[in-house]
Order: sequence, then C-alpha cells, then structure tokens
Amino acid sequence: MPLDHAWLLAHLPHQGSMCLLDAVTDWDAQHIRCTAGSHRAPDNPLRAHDRLGAACGIEYAAQAMAAHGALLASAGSVPRAGYLASVRTVELNVARLDDIAADLRVEAERVSGDDNTILYGFNVFAEQELLLNGRAIVVLDAALLDAAKPGNTPS
Repeated sequence: MPLDHAWLLAHLPHQGSMCLLDAVTDWDAQHIRCTAGSHRAPDNPLRAHDRLGAACGIEYAAQAMAAHGALLASAGSVPRAGYLASVRTVELNVARLDDIAADLRVEAERVSGDDNTILYGFNVFAEQELLLNGRAIVVLDAALLDAAKPGNTPS
C-alpha cells in the first residue's frame, strides 16, 4: 500500500517544499521505491539559475533512503538521524531534471551495513529512462560516532 506525502512529512526531517518525494510505492527490508513530481516545480528549493541540475537527483535518492530507514525503525521509535557521508560511482545520464515531463521513480537498495553505517545503491528513472545512479554511504548518529573516538568525551 503506497504511503503518501503526508506520511513522508511525518517521518522525514525534510519539511515543506524540501520534502521532495510524493509517495513510497513499494518497499521491503532491502529496497524502497518512491515517486516524485517536484522536479518540475518552479519553486523547487534545489533549483539554481532557473534549472534543476541532474546531480540534485542525489537528494531525491537520499530522501528515499531516509524513508527506508523510517520504515525499518522499530514501531514507536524515532528514526535515527542519518547523514549522507559520501557518494560514489555517480553517473548522470542527463544534464537536468526540470525538463523531464514524467514523474521520477526513485529506487534505493540497501547493499550492506551495520548499526551505524549503511551502503545504498540508488537509481532515478523517468519512465524506463535511467537518469542517474550511484552508491551512497549513510552514517547514522554521526555525533555519537565522534564521541566514541578515543580521547573524545561526550558533551
């Protein structure tokens, strides 16, 4: 059953127009698939110089990863804060997203990870056309990791 934009606003830190996704259409423990039409919006907060560059698709994928984390969180628990630590092997197959007429399909797959660091693969499509893809490392509770380093004391 799809989860709508209201569900995303309630479960992601991204609020207002910065919540770029419209819905979660499918998910399981390893995968998530979302849709978005905000790439066409003239007031998209990621637009610069009257365009939305293809690299902004990484943020769409990051929000899908955050939604996946929220879905996997234990019932009643607050999802842990996640930070996009790095992206690798990103391939941009288009120059921009704002001129794409179709809705975006944003897919992320949890490739590996532990309690604090997760590797995701991601793809962003318009219909059957692959617009961009890559891999991302998400670090959860980064402040706690820093405090755990030898010589650091928690504040």
